[in-house]
Amino acid sequence: MEFDLENPLTDSQDLNSDSVASLFLTESDHMPSQNYFSSLQAGDFDVLVRREATSSILQFSCNLDPLVSYLAVNYLDRFLSCHLMPQPKQWVIKLLAISCVSLAAKMKKTEFSLTDFQGEGGIIFDTRTIGRMEALILGALKWRMRSITPFSFIPFFISQFKPQDPLLWQALKARAVEIIFKAQNDINFFAYKPSIVAASALLCASHELFPLQFPCFRKALSNCLYLNKESMSQCYNAVQAVVLEEYESVSEAISSSVTPVNVLDQRFSSSESENTNGKSTVTTLRMESDIKRRKISHHCHNRTVHISQFGQ
Repeated sequence: MEFDLENPLTDSQDLNSDSVASLFLTESDHMPSQNYFSSLQAGDFDVLVRREATSSILQFSCNLDPLVSYLAVNYLDRFLSCHLMPQPKQWVIKLLAISCVSLAAKMKKTEFSLTDFQGEGGIIFDTRTIGRMEALILGALKWRMRSITPFSFIPFFISQFKPQDPLLWQALKARAVEIIFKAQNDINFFAYKPSIVAASALLCASHELFPLQFPCFRKALSNCLYLNKESMSQCYNAVQAVVLEEYESVSEAISSSVTPVNVLDQRFSSSESENTNGKSTVTTLRMESDIKRRKISHHCHNRTVHISQFGQ
C-alpha cells in the first residue's frame, strides 16, 4: 500500500487503531532539532539565510502542488538543523533549495524538469551536482523522507469533531490548510509538534467559520489524549496572531486601494450631509476606520476569552 503524505491513515479503521498512536509517537523524528530553533532565536544562525532559501524554494515550486513546497521547506529546516551554515554563498543556497524541491517532487510523484525549476538566469546546476546535494540531504535526514507534517493529522482531528455535513468538513480543512501554510514561515512554530500545529489551526478555523460549534470542537480536542493542553494553548495563541496579522494585511490593502477621487467624493458627501442635517460631523473614512478598529479589538477580546476557556 502506498504511503499518503497528506493522510498516512489510509484506512478508516486506522483512526481507531495503534496506527494513530504510532503517528503521534514518531512525529518528533520529522522535526528540526531544538538546537536549530535555539540558534535561530539567539541569532547564531542568520535567519535571512533561511528566508532566502525558503524564498527560492517557493519560486522553484510555484507551479507545483503546494505540498511540494511545504515538504521542501521541511527538508530544508531539518537539513540545516544538522548542518548549520552561518554564511553560505549564494550558489550554495540555490543548490540546496533546488535539491529540496527535487526531493519533495519525487516524494509526491510530481513530474518536473530541473531546467524549468532553475529558470534562465544565474547558475544552472547539472543533474549530477543536484544529485550529490540530494544525497547529502538524504544522509542528514537519515532517509526519513515521508515527513509527518500537520497535514498528516487533519483527518484524525476532524473525525473527532464528527461533522455531519461534508461541506463543513471540506471548508474546515481548507481553512486549516491555509493557516498551516502561513505558519510555516514563522520560526516560532518550530517549538510545536506537527500534531499541535494541526489541532491549533483547525481550532482557529472552526472559530472563524463555525463560532456556534466552536465549544464542541474545543471540547473534542481537549479530550484528545495525544495532545499536551498547555502546548496546545500556546500554539493556538501563536496561530491566532498569524491570523490577526493576515486580517490586518487585508485591511491595509483595502485602505490603500482608496483613490484620491474616492476620498474627495467621501469628503464632499460628508460636507453635504453636514450642511443638510447639521448633525453629521464624522466623515465616511473615519467611520470605516472606527469600524476596523472595533473589529480588531473585538477579535482580540474573543481570542483572550477562548484561550482562558480552553485552559479550563
